[in-house]
Amino acid sequence: MDSSQGSVLSSNVAGLVDGSSAQREVSYLDGIPIYVKELIAGGAADAFAKTTVAPLERIKILLQTRTEGFHSLGVFQSLKKLLKHEGFQGFYKGNGASVIRIIPYAALHFMTYEQYRCWILNNCSALGTGPLIDLLAGSAARGTAVLCTYPLDLARTKLAYQVTDTRGSFNYGMKSNHAQPAYSGIKDVLRSVYKEGGACGLYRGVGPTLTGILPYAGLKFYIYEELKRRVPEEHQTSIMMRLSCGALAGLFGQTFTYPLDVVRRQMQVENLQPSFQGNARYRNTWEGLTTIVHNQGWRQLFAGLSINYIKIVPSVAIGFTAYDMMKFWLRIPPRQRTQSISAA
Repeated sequence: MDSSQGSVLSSNVAGLVDGSSAQREVSYLDGIPIYVKELIAGGAADAFAKTTVAPLERIKILLQTRTEGFHSLGVFQSLKKLLKHEGFQGFYKGNGASVIRIIPYAALHFMTYEQYRCWILNNCSALGTGPLIDLLAGSAARGTAVLCTYPLDLARTKLAYQVTDTRGSFNYGMKSNHAQPAYSGIKDVLRSVYKEGGACGLYRGVGPTLTGILPYAGLKFYIYEELKRRVPEEHQTSIMMRLSCGALAGLFGQTFTYPLDVVRRQMQVENLQPSFQGNARYRNTWEGLTTIVHNQGWRQLFAGLSINYIKIVPSVAIGFTAYDMMKFWLRIPPRQRTQSISAA
């Protein structure tokens, strides 16, 4: 017994010397499936990128919803006014809901994409096996992820819309001093909206979102391929080149479908606006578009669009850098060259 205990003790001491604890950590990380590591790395990188540009995103929401005191200001003046009214924390109001939504959205998109792709290949063989299948499966997967996580997006918008003045009262962008109930957090928003409008209230504005999915995906795919065709052959396999083409294609797609985003935001906060009289102002997406053009002018359909252009470079750069760091920390092995290019 003494000799066996001595051998165990000596092996433990040797383990401390040669760093077996570090090896156990390595083996633990190696036991996590690669796709789970990539999901964690992507989610963390996306959360970091969203948090970095959250001040710009909040200003965009205030411009889209014509919040009183902000709709006639530029980006810089809006940031100054928000800092004066709410302090530094005001830049990040509602960002928590956006960050919480990242992982379930990405996981649902990732899992349902393969399911939809297999179903289309098995049941719609006439479509072939080309990029059209990926486009349709990707759009269906995105629509599923949107439906499952939309209440969090609604909460994000409502929290970002309410502005606190210097006296600490909520005005929701309204000129009157009529007291309004303030949302204290994500849970409070979801509970209050459900109490007022049931499940339908939690999905107010989802129509414009779903309407824009296929046009956005189609435009992004088409523009990406067109940009890639104009790149010299020797640079075709560059990851940075494909990343840049993807970012530009996404920006063009966002520009074309941006009016739908404005309608969505206004539908999400319409019960908080002064013109709300107890009935929904926009019964559908088309009525929202025409009413905004008639009452607010066609320029309102693109209010805040410049912010998308401002944040695209820092957002992509920060997300790409954070993803690289997470890959290193989680010890994600490099994929094969072709797979890596496809993923980018």
